Amino acid sequence: MSDEHPGMDETQPITGPTTGPGAVPPPQNPYAAPHNPYQPPPNPYPQPGSFDQSAAPGPYGTQTYGAYPQGYGAALPVEPSATTAMVLGIVGLVGIALCGGITLVLSPFAWAIGRKSVREIDANPGRYGGRDRANAGKIMGIIGTVFLLIGIAAIVAVIGLIAAVPDRPAPIDQSPTFQNGAAHG
Repeated sequence: MSDEHPGMDETQPITGPTTGPGAVPPPQNPYAAPHNPYQPPPNPYPQPGSFDQSAAPGPYGTQTYGAYPQGYGAALPVEPSATTAMVLGIVGLVGIALCGGITLVLSPFAWAIGRKSVREIDANPGRYGGRDRANAGKIMGIIGTVFLLIGIAAIVAVIGLIAAVPDRPAPIDQSPTFQNGAAHG
């Protein structure tokens, strides 16, 4: 746009005098945005991306809605064994229904790995996250281990009952026996 004639595009030809009593008004650009004398009211909502630690405090000294409290940033990385414990616990318990309980042998491992992960997360609270996963794996491991012990006890009891029951005696011959040629009855 020309600085001498606001609203006039430099690519349009001038047709006549531009100043004085017989001046021709400059042609209007049909594609120009209309002039709006009113300003929109300020936006009371925070702009996208302003939900971080550098968000300005709101009125009365409080933070604006949605801003993170000081000291909170990105989520912590999940402790590597936490997910493993949770998956082993799930597989151990789901295997009761789907595999006849054979996968319950994974439950003690879920319990041990989950316990180790919870200890590691509690020892380094600012370094690792995923305590909920590790704790879930530990709890499912405990439940699965209890079911495994009950199953082993049941198998041992069945084997013990089978061993304790005497074999069937030989069938007794109901026919009369003959001794020395005489029948005894």
